Amino acid sequence: CPYNFVKTKLKLETLEQGQVLSVLLDDGDPIRNVPRSVQNEGHTVLSQERVDHAYRVLIRREESD
Repeated sequence: CPYNFVKTKLKLETLEQGQVLSVLLDDGDPIRNVPRSVQNEGHTVLSQERVDHAYRVLIRREESD
């Protein structure tokens, strides 16, 4: 489901360059696809940490075109 990526992308667009977004993602497709997709958009995945039954992903917003 691309909904996780869309929500993450929209939130990143509200941040200034260099700010960091923390996202909680489920196992499976979300943790595989969202980090890859935000990197394809030019942002930096700083970390992925297992938290209970989810993953906390820290993403730094980079300059957009």
